[in-house]
Amino acid sequence: MPPRNLPRPKIFSLAILLAVLLCPQALFAAKTATEEWNITADKLTRLEHPRRIIGEGDVILEKREPQPPPGPSPAQKAKEMWTDVLGAPAKEKIAAAPEKAAAEAQPAMRVTTVIKADWISYNVERKYIEAKGNISIVSGGDTLKASSGTVSLESETGTFTNAIITTEGKSTHLEGKTVTRTGYNTYHIEQGWVITCKLKDGETPPWSLSTSSANIEKGGYAKLKNARFNVGGVPIFYTPYMVVPVKDTRQTGLLFPEWSYSSNSGFGANLPLFINLSHSADITLFPEYMTQRGFKPGLEFRYAMSDTDKGVFFGQFLNDRLSDPSQTEYYRDSGYTHTNAQRYWLYGKADAVVGNNWQLRLDLDIASDRDYLDEFNGGYTGYDSTESRMRAMFGRGFDGATSFYRDNTLVASKYWQGTSLTASLEGENDLLQNRPAGAATPLWKLPSITYRGAQPLYSTGMSLNWNANYVNYWRQDGIGANRLDLHPSISMPVPLSRYLESNMEVGVRDTYYQAQEYGNATWDNNNSQNRLLGDAQFEVATTLTREFATASFGGAALEHQIRPYVRYNYLPDVNQNSLPALDAIDRIKQQSLITYGIDNFFNTTGTGTSSREYATFRLFQSYSLLSEDSDRPFYAVGSRATWTPIPRTSFEYDAYYDIYAHTFSSYSLAGTYTTQRGDMFTIDYSYYDTTTDDFKRRLSYLDEYSTLTTGTIEQINAMVRAHITDRWIAKFEVDHSIASNTTQALDIGLIYQAPCWSVAVESRRTEADTSFLVVFSLANITSSSGLSF
Repeated sequence: MPPRNLPRPKIFSLAILLAVLLCPQALFAAKTATEEWNITADKLTRLEHPRRIIGEGDVILEKREPQPPPGPSPAQKAKEMWTDVLGAPAKEKIAAAPEKAAAEAQPAMRVTTVIKADWISYNVERKYIEAKGNISIVSGGDTLKASSGTVSLESETGTFTNAIITTEGKSTHLEGKTVTRTGYNTYHIEQGWVITCKLKDGETPPWSLSTSSANIEKGGYAKLKNARFNVGGVPIFYTPYMVVPVKDTRQTGLLFPEWSYSSNSGFGANLPLFINLSHSADITLFPEYMTQRGFKPGLEFRYAMSDTDKGVFFGQFLNDRLSDPSQTEYYRDSGYTHTNAQRYWLYGKADAVVGNNWQLRLDLDIASDRDYLDEFNGGYTGYDSTESRMRAMFGRGFDGATSFYRDNTLVASKYWQGTSLTASLEGENDLLQNRPAGAATPLWKLPSITYRGAQPLYSTGMSLNWNANYVNYWRQDGIGANRLDLHPSISMPVPLSRYLESNMEVGVRDTYYQAQEYGNATWDNNNSQNRLLGDAQFEVATTLTREFATASFGGAALEHQIRPYVRYNYLPDVNQNSLPALDAIDRIKQQSLITYGIDNFFNTTGTGTSSREYATFRLFQSYSLLSEDSDRPFYAVGSRATWTPIPRTSFEYDAYYDIYAHTFSSYSLAGTYTTQRGDMFTIDYSYYDTTTDDFKRRLSYLDEYSTLTTGTIEQINAMVRAHITDRWIAKFEVDHSIASNTTQALDIGLIYQAPCWSVAVESRRTEADTSFLVVFSLANITSSSGLSF
């Protein structure tokens, strides 16, 4: 697959149509038409001294070039093939030859250039053209318009007055009081301006770069003198000299800056420099400076060879002047706990397909401290913006901005029919400070290999399933292990009734350990350990379906499916105290559990086979048969619901009710609404009572590194992005803890989006800081190659 261009728009390219190639001898001979040109006018006059041809009134010159002859049709090819094989009569060949020669002698012509003017004078001896009045030259989708102009056909140079040049499809608009073509690819402009978006006739440009004079090299750069940046025709910035790339490809240059202010960081400026390495790779430098913290340089490298072979790598460093124990006010007001002055963030993501369809995935995420991503969260290089870009490019993001442990993985996967093999290396960026003495450090997987699959057993209706995993758990300090976990099972349908869906799965699990001691840790049991246990599951269900004709869904029918079920799960009681406690596999709890519930599915069906999920509602509860649970055998009543009333609108609800505490142990509500023009509303509300027995019971495994908050957690997050008008966009985002009555983050932004430029002003307030950010962008410039001063 050829290399793929990265998604950065170009600045602009100038394909200026100033070369008018005429054939003077043929023109003089024919007056109105030649093999290359067709000339029409209300009046044509031939003068002898000097020898000139003058066209007056609606003069149109059309340049014609031979069109490549079309190849023979399949029927002609077949006829010629059989003629060659069988032989054609001599008379037919002789008769066909003149016709073929005549056809080849008169190739089809196509119009490549059209020149229009009110008056044109062609000097035959000097090969010189003068044109006046409504000049228009169109070629290859590019257009030049002027009030008057002259062209030398020998040197292919010319000068036009009050000229306007536009490039179709590239949003280029260039104007000049005088535009001169000085060479094959060079031009000079006097009193002109340029804009990289389309304008209507007579429309004032929303922004422009004006110049007293400029030299332009097509496929190179435009060098502007006395350059002014104008908004709505009003100059707001001046520089005596400016260089602007005018190539058809992405170019190296400065991007437009980001301006910021923060109560902790002071005033800040970020002036990115884009460096084009090739059509599929680039580097962007981010030299950011903050008055109260210092210089924070960053670098981003990107490549994209194809949709499946791409990557992004980024690094940022700050020698923080505020991160000093003497800055007591900063730590008191912000609540941050880091003490390191050398601060950084390194991340990388890459996808690739190698060998025989092996899929590789790399994720790097390394921060200097837990506060860094929360503190520097604004702008293009901030956590929120980066998270959104990575999810859009790779379909995955990062751990939370304040996570104590940040995952770093390299994964290789191979898929076959019904089976898969995955090998990975997984490391942790440990940001936990003040770890208690003797506490273990995070586990790394070096490596982890998983082979899983499912295959039918001939025509018996049974299926063989397996999940085999090997992992080498390493840590800097603590107990690790080499662990091999084998879990085969057989699943089969159980014919009870034609109205029932029943199936059973029986498996066995064998786990072998070779414990390892790291650092100062000691292991009191035998290094070699083994655990063997069985498991079983049996489920009976049935499905009832009915359609309801209703006018509430635009004439579509509503289909309702009800699926009641009963499921039994069994796991034996096995002593696991002598096993290393590494993850959830090492502590599998005894289980003799009956789960029952009702699933409801609502789908709207239209004509044909089209359907849409409208809503779902699930209600379920479990009952434990274990003697240790005899006092409280019932689990909480759980419910989950989804609702999609209209396209681009969805709601999700989840709740658990503890029947013994007579209260909800948790519930959450999430909703999203979007429109075609880009409006968006999201809300996320959640409540957890971590003190209830039900909440603790539903935790499958709580390892030694979990930082679960005890007590009540009640949180609401909301985001609104709405068009006030076609050009004004308002943004509001809030993260609020109801339990502690504190607003963790509040973002308010206002965006003005013009056809060719935009400006965004954003204010962000957190418990630790208040900041402001201003980003100005121009169409086809800000996110691409930029300006050089």
